[in-house]
Amino acid sequence: MANKVIVYSAEWCPWCHRVMDFLKQNNVAFEMKDVDLPANAQESFKKSNQGGIPVTDINGTIVVGFDVKKIKELLNIA
Repeated sequence: MANKVIVYSAEWCPWCHRVMDFLKQNNVAFEMKDVDLPANAQESFKKSNQGGIPVTDINGTIVVGFDVKKIKELLNIA
């Protein structure tokens, strides 16, 4: 089964780019939702309960920030 990964981010956010670059380097498909769009910002806030980004939704588990250890664990990346 493929992982369902959504990254809530913004073009101007350097940590968001780090998360997305990490996912790309590990061949993990993801959907990027730009929080500069109000609907995406609301969705991110509803899932994470805070306004910071990046917020990554991995199969329904929320990771706030660029937490490499947690992302690897959730995606079974060695």
